[in-house]
Amino acid sequence: MKRIKKSTGLTIALLIYVSATAAYFLPRNTEIGHTEKYVTVAASYLIVFVLWLVLRKKEEMQRRRFEDNSKPH
Repeated sequence: MKRIKKSTGLTIALLIYVSATAAYFLPRNTEIGHTEKYVTVAASYLIVFVLWLVLRKKEEMQRRRFEDNSKPH
């Protein structure tokens, strides 16, 4: 069985959380307009996507560092 990367696992968990929170709270919130609701959800998804990119880059850098250190000189 292939192991899920930390960046992917965390991203999936955050996407589920943002989606569940949006599905539960947005219909019940009458304080703000529809446009604000959708912009907030879209911004949340964008933040999760950027976090995923940053974590993938960090994992790639760690992998390269490990490979460089394990090479015989």
